[in-house]
Amino acid sequence: MTTLTQVRPASVFIVSGGAKGITAQCVIELAQHQPCKFILLGRSEVIENEPDFARDCLEEPVLKKAIMQHLLTQGEKPTPMSVQKVYHTIVSSREIKATLQVIAATGATAEYINVDVTNVAELQQKLASVGKITGIIHGAGNLADKLIEKKTDQDFEKVYTAKVQGLENLLACVDPKQLEHLVLFSSVAGFYGNMGQSDYAIANEILNKSAHLIKQNNPQCHVVAINWGGWDSGMVTPELKKAFAERGIDIIPVDVGTKMLVNELHPSHRDSTQVVIGSPIIPPPGNLDPQLRSYRIRRRMTVEANPFLQDHVIAGIPVLPATCAMSWMINACEELYPGYKYFRCQEFKVLKGITFNQNVPKEHILEIQEIAKHGSESIEFQTKILSKTPEGKTHYHFSAHITIVHKSPEAPFYESLNLTEDNIITTRGKDFYRNGDSSLFHGPSFQEITRVLNINSEKITVECLWKTISDEAQGQFPVRWHNPYSTDISTQPLWLWLSHLHQEVCLPGQLTHSEQFRAIPCDEPFYVSCEVISKTATGTNANIILHDSEGKLFSRILGAKAIIAPMNLHKPK
Repeated sequence: MTTLTQVRPASVFIVSGGAKGITAQCVIELAQHQPCKFILLGRSEVIENEPDFARDCLEEPVLKKAIMQHLLTQGEKPTPMSVQKVYHTIVSSREIKATLQVIAATGATAEYINVDVTNVAELQQKLASVGKITGIIHGAGNLADKLIEKKTDQDFEKVYTAKVQGLENLLACVDPKQLEHLVLFSSVAGFYGNMGQSDYAIANEILNKSAHLIKQNNPQCHVVAINWGGWDSGMVTPELKKAFAERGIDIIPVDVGTKMLVNELHPSHRDSTQVVIGSPIIPPPGNLDPQLRSYRIRRRMTVEANPFLQDHVIAGIPVLPATCAMSWMINACEELYPGYKYFRCQEFKVLKGITFNQNVPKEHILEIQEIAKHGSESIEFQTKILSKTPEGKTHYHFSAHITIVHKSPEAPFYESLNLTEDNIITTRGKDFYRNGDSSLFHGPSFQEITRVLNINSEKITVECLWKTISDEAQGQFPVRWHNPYSTDISTQPLWLWLSHLHQEVCLPGQLTHSEQFRAIPCDEPFYVSCEVISKTATGTNANIILHDSEGKLFSRILGAKAIIAPMNLHKPK
């Protein structure tokens, strides 16, 4: 930790857009945490002496009535626009004065400069007398929300210049060697995109990328672009709050958000150059285009591009886990319709698994056919993964019927929950894996069952904990809403049941009906209850339930069919 990036009494911040609104609240919280000096910049004029007609008029209706009467005495006809203009000038001035008073009360120093950050000459002239500036908080911004086909060049310039040109101009006024803090107020709109805000999203994403570039060139500076969600402020009306709630978007309480800003400026976070504070922006449901489309996605898969495959080796050859094939299908369907999530997979079949031997195809093809759309609620797809031989012959590897939904149903509870320990199987954790012919063959990416809680002739209950592996290790099969690695772990208890009671092992054949209600947790325990429906000489049929300690479901696989396999899966053939 370096003292250079610690906010201290000698710190001097210039703050664009910092005299009003949320940026002002953040500055006040920072001043309470560490009194220093703040130069607040804004376009609003401060009225040193308010006109007589406005004095003691605090409520909006009273002040607007006084403005109307004043305009009449001046021989002007009051219009909604002319009244609003005078009202805004008076109220803005009052808010700026109030901000300065609150900051001063903390023991910090505050000064307001009336300047437009898009005017670099004026900005440099007015900041010339400030002296050493150690920090910038760039909170200035404009909105011009419209669908893209209705936006004008003026709309774009208004939004873009305040953010991007404003940052460039502020940096031109500061010695980069003296700059210790740079805080950019970006938006989740830049990170996720948002309807009607193409210009705002572009401007904020440029701030995000600028933060990384500036950090590379000035490693001594604490740089952070904060992608804020919506704040619980005057701009978020009760109607808008309701709309956000319906879309699952949380808003940021002012007292919480301001404290999070102060936290982000702690030296321990000096290498976190971009953060998101807020909920993902989920598009509101709309009527889906009734046309049913088809898609083909080509993917070249290698062991080198997917290091996790080294942890799924059968008879000496890396094999694509069935749950990863399912994950490719699921993720592709979700990406076709942003805002929709995977809910159900039916008739998932392993037709001819994908093995990474010397005959592995140069590419695999995922075919997706839309087969039904149900209003704005759900979409159904038929999916297949296939490849072609050099001679042109088609090999089908996996197939499934996938359903994605705009809103996931409420997770049910597992009625037959039993987490009582019977101590019949005393093996723990890593000892279940690669520990002899009857043990599980999976490597670290697909571990681990931490303990078996109970087992009998009809059921096995286990505790699991999947430790997150790196993005590089996940390769082309990243964890998203669906987690192929923990889902694979959930099928392993059936192996343990077969091994313990029948001295046999198995491989997945068909996951008849899968559903997901919640994301399976990473780096913390979850539980799997595996109910065996039937057992024959060649296979088994089971229900696999993933749930928390209270029995609330994460996901479930009903009618999972597994094929009895040779015991020596660890050994190369």
